[in-house]
Amino acid sequence: MKDWFTIDTIDENTCIISEYRHWEETHCYLLNGTERSLLIDTGLGICNISEVINEWTDKPVTAVATHIHWDHIGGHKDYPDFYAHEAELNWLNGSFPQPLDAIKEYVVDRCDLPDGFDVNSYELFQGTPSRVLHGGEYIDLGGRRIEVLHTPGHSPGHMCFWEKEKGYLYTGDLVYKDRLTAWFPSTDPQAYLQSLEKIAELPVKRVFPAHHSLDIQPEIIIRMRDAFRQLKTKGQLHHGSGIFDYGDWSVWL
Repeated sequence: MKDWFTIDTIDENTCIISEYRHWEETHCYLLNGTERSLLIDTGLGICNISEVINEWTDKPVTAVATHIHWDHIGGHKDYPDFYAHEAELNWLNGSFPQPLDAIKEYVVDRCDLPDGFDVNSYELFQGTPSRVLHGGEYIDLGGRRIEVLHTPGHSPGHMCFWEKEKGYLYTGDLVYKDRLTAWFPSTDPQAYLQSLEKIAELPVKRVFPAHHSLDIQPEIIIRMRDAFRQLKTKGQLHHGSGIFDYGDWSVWL
C-alpha cells in the first residue's frame, strides 16, 4: 500500500497524495486546519487512502470530491462525513451513466496493480452526503477557509476549491496538463468555457490539478480560456468536433 501512494508536501498543513502507478495519475489533497481536515478527492480506491491520511492528521476528516467519478470517490467509503454537489446526487444513488464493467476496465487499464488487488470486488461508491453543496459555500477548517466554486463542464456538478488567503486553486478535472475530457454525454463544452471564465478572474498563485503533472502554472488557465473562446467563435465548441492540441494540453470534444 505504501508503494501505491506518493506523498508531496505543499506547505506544513497541506499535502498531495498521488497514484502514479495508474495512468490517470490521480492527485488527492489533504488540507489541515486547527479544528478539522478536508480531503479533496479520495482517489481510485485501489488501495486504502485512509491509512495514509491517518498518518498526516489526527483531526476529524471531511471528504469532498471535485466530482462523482470513480477515480475521485474510490476512498469515500471510509469517510461518512462527505460533501457532494446537488447536480450529481443521483450518481451516488444508482444512476451513474456508465456500467460497472466499464469502470472496472478503466481501473485496471495501464495500471501497475498492487499484489492482492481483485478488480472483481471493486464497487462504485454509493452513499448519502452529510452536506449537499450548490456552489458559493465556505468550508471552515479552523484557520483556513475554502470557497466552493461550481464549475460544470467536465461533469454537471464539478467543483473547484479556492483558498483565497493562500492563492491556492484546486481544479479537479477542469484544468490539468494532458487531454481534457469533454466528449462524454454528461459533459458540456459550453459550460466548460463558462467555468474557465469564472476561475480566470481569480488571483491564483498556485494550481493544484487532479491528474498528471504538478508542474503547472496559473497562466495555463488563461490559455485554456482563450482556446475555448476561439473554439466557440469558430463554431467548434460542441460534442463531436474532435481533438484539439495546444502543446502541453489538449481537449477532446
